[in-house]
Amino acid sequence: MTETETSIPAAQVGENLAAVTERVAAAARDAGRAPEDVTLVAVSKGHGVGAIRGALEAGHRVFGENRVQEAEAKWPALKAEFPDVRLHLIGPLQTNKVALALALFDVIETVDRPRLAAKLRAELDRRLELDARGLSYFVQVNTGEEPQKAGIAPAEADAFLAAMAADYRIPVSGLMCIPPVDEEPALHFALLAEIARRNGVASLSMGMSADFETAVAFGATHVRVGTAIFGIREVHPTG
Repeated sequence: MTETETSIPAAQVGENLAAVTERVAAAARDAGRAPEDVTLVAVSKGHGVGAIRGALEAGHRVFGENRVQEAEAKWPALKAEFPDVRLHLIGPLQTNKVALALALFDVIETVDRPRLAAKLRAELDRRLELDARGLSYFVQVNTGEEPQKAGIAPAEADAFLAAMAADYRIPVSGLMCIPPVDEEPALHFALLAEIARRNGVASLSMGMSADFETAVAFGATHVRVGTAIFGIREVHPTG
């Protein structure tokens, strides 16, 4: 078994995906929303190509990865075969990985500091064709203000969003958060939704396997679900 393989059969991935998709749709309907207004990001970090292919063959096309190097090992060939895939970076982005991340991903969900925004702008200016690809950028907000976790502090979010537009000329499509594991997630989802509302940001990436239905009730447009689709990661990849 390689460091990104798991033993879950591809057919099981397809069944799990169908079940999660229906749960997302039901949560949207319960909230008075259209199911198609919520995008399911299938988080394939730590899982091999076989499991991912099970989701692809079931028709799913939106995936999330945490690590740039892991994505580089798995996704170029898959995206060549399935060119309509949209790949989200949902883990922290180091500035020395910006060029590679922009080449691999379609959505960067973890813009969280001025230095990273400046590096993104510099790389976009250097490679003008990247803007033409229609990449999307989300700002990660550390709603729990946890020192070990990435994200801009809530009190600094408004100023950072203004700087993204005025100083870095990077359009922000959405906000993203990962609530503390020991706190009620609804409080964090409500905070993120309020920051988005007052800044005119349309998309909200929030909610994972344990709480995505609550996130949908609070306005999530993207939910990031891994374990409920791909199972428990058996080996944690490095890099």
